[in-house]
Amino acid sequence: MGLMDILSPSGTQRGGISPLTLALMGVLAYRTMKGKGRLADVLGMNPGPGMGTSQGSGGFGGLGGLLAGGGIGNILSGGLGDLLRRFQANGQGDKAQSWIETGSNQPIAPGELEQALGPERVQWLMEQTGMSKQELMAGLSAKLPEVVDKLTPEGRLPNPEETERLL
Repeated sequence: MGLMDILSPSGTQRGGISPLTLALMGVLAYRTMKGKGRLADVLGMNPGPGMGTSQGSGGFGGLGGLLAGGGIGNILSGGLGDLLRRFQANGQGDKAQSWIETGSNQPIAPGELEQALGPERVQWLMEQTGMSKQELMAGLSAKLPEVVDKLTPEGRLPNPEETERLL
């Protein structure tokens, strides 16, 4: 089973993408979508002086529009590094590292995942997907370890070109 099999649509559809698939991609694309980081600079998503804050649409029609717009290798590769740092900072780094390394993946409970992601990201993901917090956290805790594992087949964070080839 490849990465696209894991990310294939299931359940209620939203524009051809399942809400859980959108949430998985959103976890990895969050910093870019919120106009933070170097990738957001490259994509022109960081607001300039007097422009206010970047919202979910970022000029690309929301998360789905950004992901369909190309550059997914950059987004996912950078997102994996951001995710690992976030989990390390919130006491779940060992679990996230197990998903990256070769070997078995440590499971993560929905509450642990919510703590690791933080309330702002969870709220944003709920808004982007239309899922309840309970449904979102349950789905992500079941699928995120597998998705990260598939994106890191060599036991390390891939560069953007390697990520593109995996898709």
